[in-house]
Amino acid sequence: MAGARGFSEGLDPDQLAAVRAPRGPVCVLAGAGTGKTRTIVSRIAALVHDGHVAAGQVLAVTFTTRAAGELRTRLRAMDIHAAQARTFHSAALRQLRYFWPRVVGDEPWELIDGKLRLVGQAAHRAGAATERESLRDLAAEIEWAKATLIGPEDYPAAVARAHRSTPVSADLVAAVYAGYEALKNRARLLDFDDLLLHTAAALEEHSAVAEEFRDRYRCFVVDEYQDVTPLQQRVLDAWLGKRDDITVVGDANQTIYSFAGASPRPLLDFSRRYPDAVVVRLERDYRSTPEVVSLANRVISAARDRPAGSRLRLVGQRPSGPQPVIAEFDDEPAEAAAVVARVKELAEAGTPLREIAVLFRINAQSEVYEQALAEAGIPYLVRGGERFFARQEIRQAVAALRTAAANPPTGDLPGQVRSVLEAVGLTAEPPAGGSARERWESLLALVEVAEELAAAVADADLRRFCHELEQRAQAQHPPSVDGVTLASLHAAKGLEWDAVFLVGLVEGTLPIQHADGDAAAVEEERRLLYVGVTRAREHLSLSWSLARTEGGGRYRRRSRFLYGLIPDNHPAARLPVKRESTVRQRFTEKFCRVCEARLVGALAVKLGRCEDCPAEVDEPLLDRLREWRHERSRALKVPAYVIFTDATLMAIAEQRPVDRAALVAISGIGAQKLEKFGAEVLSLVSGGDSAKRV
Repeated sequence: MAGARGFSEGLDPDQLAAVRAPRGPVCVLAGAGTGKTRTIVSRIAALVHDGHVAAGQVLAVTFTTRAAGELRTRLRAMDIHAAQARTFHSAALRQLRYFWPRVVGDEPWELIDGKLRLVGQAAHRAGAATERESLRDLAAEIEWAKATLIGPEDYPAAVARAHRSTPVSADLVAAVYAGYEALKNRARLLDFDDLLLHTAAALEEHSAVAEEFRDRYRCFVVDEYQDVTPLQQRVLDAWLGKRDDITVVGDANQTIYSFAGASPRPLLDFSRRYPDAVVVRLERDYRSTPEVVSLANRVISAARDRPAGSRLRLVGQRPSGPQPVIAEFDDEPAEAAAVVARVKELAEAGTPLREIAVLFRINAQSEVYEQALAEAGIPYLVRGGERFFARQEIRQAVAALRTAAANPPTGDLPGQVRSVLEAVGLTAEPPAGGSARERWESLLALVEVAEELAAAVADADLRRFCHELEQRAQAQHPPSVDGVTLASLHAAKGLEWDAVFLVGLVEGTLPIQHADGDAAAVEEERRLLYVGVTRAREHLSLSWSLARTEGGGRYRRRSRFLYGLIPDNHPAARLPVKRESTVRQRFTEKFCRVCEARLVGALAVKLGRCEDCPAEVDEPLLDRLREWRHERSRALKVPAYVIFTDATLMAIAEQRPVDRAALVAISGIGAQKLEKFGAEVLSLVSGGDSAKRV
């Protein structure tokens, strides 16, 4: 084991403390760029080298095949060949195949790659929509339920407790979920979640199986522990039994998958579960320059409700570099043009294109950057998603537009395009979230292309527009080698580049619109920005634009997460004035009713005060409002947030409006909701019970 003798060389004191911690429960709180993978591998090598465990008795699990492959490669470099490094699902599949004959007694059931076909059959039988986007949303709900150990019969109550928005009524999701499970079991099929469920059950219910497994594996290492789901934690508990030889590594600041059932709670509660655990904090950042690290710390320091023990403050270890660039633009094309110009400068100065990334919140934002890069002749790769014109909804839309070009509807070009796209899903208002929202954003981007063409070519018609789309599609297939990476912030997790451009940082996109009013969801959006910032090694740019299209209404506002990051003398430090938009909405500045400071962010405007200012909440009233909203949502068969968001209820409970004028003055209560719910809410405020009627 010559390679293992150097496992401790070059480690900093904190990394060495994690590596040298005695056998038993160890929790490594590892910030971004702090060398956690090296620390994990060195700890495994140390345990093997010192004789605490045989290499073949080690099982390291993580969440991606790429991360598992990197662990295996580094272990082999240290002459540790027998240790297993796998994803949770890969490890469970291997174990289930081995134990299946003893546990079930017949041929193993087939594993399905995707569940949409069966979900579609179940949706049809339950009377739910069967369009691909609807099925994707239903599949996501089933995955969330199974990841959080919730069966079909418990799903409606569980989503109510979690205040979770559902794509259709909770009862309908539950019916589809139950039908899907029945179809799958009847066909003797397993999905990826079943691998974990059946593995846990095999160990929990068959003592001989558990004994054999626990004799085989004695030491466990879990990477990215902040992303563990209740189902994965159940598997881990089954693996361990009553033992405590486990090392977990994670960073609560990088929890960005709560929507899929992940929770940092097992990481945060590790010391409570194992009182004798060794806890080590890794805060020396070897990835990013001090300038990037400083900005990352400022992003996450503004987070709310962070347990004290989880707060990591990174300390940059690299030489000083350029200050992060913060820029505001009139419109998206101008923003994209500036990014491409800077990409050219970096490339000419020697930065490889593969070391440059453009990151955004939603995939629909990629189109303007695909176009700008293609026009500049710069190759690019779209990571974690399809190129814009390859997406199914765009192919369907283009086909519908070509058909309509033969007999176009009346109106100007943008109106014609919008009319055609209404038939394929472009509604007047955006969906709340999920794949339906991404589809809507993509279709809206086509309307914006039509607006650009109409402004540039006076007599442009639908046929000319289709030709424009064809040209753009052809241009957006450059070579996929050594190109700029285009990726969503979620897809960028675990990656790093020399130069990172964080683009489109506006309210409604980051935080995403459907997160507003949910404090926990907004904080997850903040962590997404933190993840994006910490992907950059040296060059970092943060930007936003005030309008979608060239010459469009400059009504956007930069993300609330940027306040406090922009120097006072920066040109963008001013609060952007919301100009008159195409729907003739005008932004009016609001001021805190407590400290009289200018309000920043949708939640503060809704509450009528700064988020940090004290407020007197009428807790009994808030409870009455929540109960009323729950009853109303059930009666109307709509998600609770459709009635009023949590933030709106909080604002009502704080401001206690006494008449219709005071009620409608609260942000989020317009004429329609005033007419529909105003009398009931005012009755609740006054202490009456007439709001109980549904």
